[in-house]
Amino acid sequence: MRDPFVGTWTLNPTKSTFDANHQPSAATMQFEMGEDGTYVLKAQGVNQKGEPVAERPATLMPDGRAYPVPDFSGLSAVTTRPDPHTLRAECRREDGSLVGEGSYVVSEDGASLTATTAGFDTQLRRFEQKTVWDRR
Repeated sequence: MRDPFVGTWTLNPTKSTFDANHQPSAATMQFEMGEDGTYVLKAQGVNQKGEPVAERPATLMPDGRAYPVPDFSGLSAVTTRPDPHTLRAECRREDGSLVGEGSYVVSEDGASLTATTAGFDTQLRRFEQKTVWDRR
């Protein structure tokens, strides 16, 4: 059986709700799966100024255990998979405070993915958004 997350997804801006500071004009997201069950999430796009942007690839191991975030001392990430179509990820500081969180839900037919994310960006501004992605 094919994993519902694995593949390339294209942002559907008309169905998405963006934070005022994060309004891409286009984006793609890829979920890849390693042999150990780890997901690698890659995202790139074009910001509202027309400039290309790329997120740092994220590694998601949906086993509910905390893993250090590479190159970010004092941060750890936990990913769970409450059901076959949902991934939930959190990033926390050593003191337990939340840095960011997201849920990724693939539709039953596998044609779309909804990502609900919140946290703090690189300028430490709080953001919340809901993005919808179509399978490519």
